[in-house]
Amino acid sequence: MLYPLVRELAVDGIPVAVTSRVLKIARQPYYRWFADPVTTAELIAAYRANALFDAHRDDPEFGYRFLVDEAREAGESMAERTAWRICSELGWWSAFGKKRGKNGRKPGPPVHDDLCTVVDKHGVTRHAFSADAPNELWLSDITEHWTGEGKLCVCVIKDVYSNRIVGYSIDPRMK
Repeated sequence: MLYPLVRELAVDGIPVAVTSRVLKIARQPYYRWFADPVTTAELIAAYRANALFDAHRDDPEFGYRFLVDEAREAGESMAERTAWRICSELGWWSAFGKKRGKNGRKPGPPVHDDLCTVVDKHGVTRHAFSADAPNELWLSDITEHWTGEGKLCVCVIKDVYSNRIVGYSIDPRMK
């Protein structure tokens, strides 16, 4: 929000009309904000967030459904959806976390070494797609194209050394 900046510049002696023209904002909303910088809705949201934070600090294993019950007991009533929105915007999640993917597991380590990894002079890991001999490094891509007869899947394998296509497959199914 630019209104605090306009207020600071006005205190320094720069007219509001000039600042609003340079920043391409209307003056009337600024004056409306200046008269009441914190709206009632923002104040209520802040009180609700404080109640949820206090409940989360006391019991970090609780999710937003339990936190909203704790906040209601503290005197800040709100809908579960409001509690979910506040908790998700501020990153307050249950200490137990959420399941990942369809089986709830994190992906494991790679099953092979990355032959393209190069560390540059600044210590940043990058990928260099080059090969010193044929059949040393292949690149592949799979894509789908919709045609008048249905979906068409194309898979291409390219040898980096010779820069030629060494294999391809075209099929209506990706297999």
